[in-house]
Amino acid sequence: YAVYHGPEGLRRIARRLKALTGLLADGLRAAGAKVNAEPVFDTLTVGNVAAGVTSMTIGSLEAGGTIPKGLGWKIMFLVGAIPASELAPNLPPKRVVGHAITVRNVERRDQIFRAAKEGNNKMGETEAYNLAEKGDVVVIQGLTGCSNMGGQSATIAHRQGCAGAVIDGSYRDPDASRDIKFPIWSRGATQITGKWRLETVEVNGIVHICGVQVHPGDLVCADEAGVCFVPYAEAAAVLEAGRKIDAADTRRKQDIDRGVAVSELVQRKY
Repeated sequence: YAVYHGPEGLRRIARRLKALTGLLADGLRAAGAKVNAEPVFDTLTVGNVAAGVTSMTIGSLEAGGTIPKGLGWKIMFLVGAIPASELAPNLPPKRVVGHAITVRNVERRDQIFRAAKEGNNKMGETEAYNLAEKGDVVVIQGLTGCSNMGGQSATIAHRQGCAGAVIDGSYRDPDASRDIKFPIWSRGATQITGKWRLETVEVNGIVHICGVQVHPGDLVCADEAGVCFVPYAEAAAVLEAGRKIDAADTRRKQDIDRGVAVSELVQRKY
């Protein structure tokens, strides 16, 4: 794990975990729970008079877990949002919503020169396109600096009905995907092929995209602001919560347009 992510990757994951733990602690306090002392990395301790004390970690909640029922209430805690500052879109106006079909790439151990000389290409993302249903989104856990998807690969994905691709890594031939209006969210383009530098080790298995765990079939939502993954089992609940938030947001926008005073806007509960 450490070798794959490298020192900077581990630091980025650690900072994210620490920040999420702090966010959870703030949310629990706002909901009326007692948070005992400050969070320690990915762990915090909460309790109340009726339920006593319990502890939890971000890892136990990251896949959509809930606060223990003994606390008398629960919150949904999903970690699935990745900003465009991490995975930038090649076609900013485009939006996609679809189910994830996943690919996991790793760095090859054999020598690049030898692999190229032998013509030994171990990229296998096209198998995902073969399995994909119309509207699926290709989600690739890959490498940065070399291509996890080239122009011809993107063209095949588009022809097979894929709605777009999310790549934790780089892709090649950016003009090819732009020309066919195939949206890709990635860490950036590269001119370096991945044929001799990476290998596909799994299709339609669990992948990790910028630290977020993604299962095949999970919901992928992406636009110019970034990418969000929603576990399949939580999709209905997230949709319901989202509609409530959107309705409240609409009411607040209407109040702003009507000229409601700032002091009153701040006080109102939406």
